[in-house]
Amino acid sequence: MQGVLPSQTLREMIARAEIIAETRITDEQVQPASLDLRLGHRAWRVRASFLAGKGRRVADRLADFEMHEMALDDGTVLEKGCVYVVELMESLALPEGLQAVANAKSSTGRLDLLTRVIADNGTEFDRVPEGYHGPLYAEICPRSFSVLVRPGQRLNQIRFRRGHAVLDDTALRALHDSDTLVPGEPVISDGLGFSVDLKPAQGTLVGYRAKPHTGVIDLDRVGAYAPREFWEELHSDNGQIILDPGAFYILVSREAVHIPPDYAAEMAPYLAMVGEFRVHYAGFFDPGFGHAAAGGTGARGVLEVRCHEAPFALEHGQIVGRLVYERMAERPERLYGADLASNYQGQGLKLAKHFKAQ
Repeated sequence: MQGVLPSQTLREMIARAEIIAETRITDEQVQPASLDLRLGHRAWRVRASFLAGKGRRVADRLADFEMHEMALDDGTVLEKGCVYVVELMESLALPEGLQAVANAKSSTGRLDLLTRVIADNGTEFDRVPEGYHGPLYAEICPRSFSVLVRPGQRLNQIRFRRGHAVLDDTALRALHDSDTLVPGEPVISDGLGFSVDLKPAQGTLVGYRAKPHTGVIDLDRVGAYAPREFWEELHSDNGQIILDPGAFYILVSREAVHIPPDYAAEMAPYLAMVGEFRVHYAGFFDPGFGHAAAGGTGARGVLEVRCHEAPFALEHGQIVGRLVYERMAERPERLYGADLASNYQGQGLKLAKHFKAQ
């Protein structure tokens, strides 16, 4: 059946050794429509980001770019502004007709960790072609904070699909009519548009900006860090903020988004012509996100925003991204937020799980 593969099918793939790992894959890695990937034991500091290219292996290309190799077993600091390649514990032996796409996990994106999966013969980041047999690697570039990493940490996730699963605008409009994807009239154009909230219902806090000089974040420590040591609060009383070039921001969508149980979604840029900022690092939305059966009635999307070359005035209600919806091949056995340790169900403006609650 065509569509994104659900958790129960992922477990079958593990049993058939289509997803392989020397260390047993745990139940916690299996999400409603994706599998968490774990960092392995070896990493390489490289002088530039790269793709393997057709007919070439990542391991062979490392010789062209490697500065030094390091073991992660005792914990290793990945420094802000540097590029690393880390072997992943999982590898794939996909059957024909099955392809995969990867993305950063939510907490990874909220720490401004540019984290992408690369594969042998790869010509695109985060894309694994049909029938791929081989290892997987993560390219990691900490942009705002240096981080302490260890084997087994889960920074990336991978989603498998068979055939064409993306809803066109007509199908998306019909889904909204039946399931109410967002309150009010939706903006539908190659996906479901969403906008930024710069007029909160209470107070003037609209987001956070990463501080330029901070300490190291240990990725295993949850709820351990004071936000003020890493973030500046952003306040607005006129529905506008000006983004600074090179700065990283955490903002929130104006819309409460709903992903019905038989669908998954991925965040994508709205229009290249909007221009001066990028809106996402972590882009997967699982079936059940914001769904009533999973304990929510819509959940706002947290926006990870980086401004580019010029200062940019961002206005309340401005469309900044879109959600591309896909059909599931089958409804997942469990939904996001229902009997799962889902950190962000029903979220509003929220930093990564590593920071103490405000």
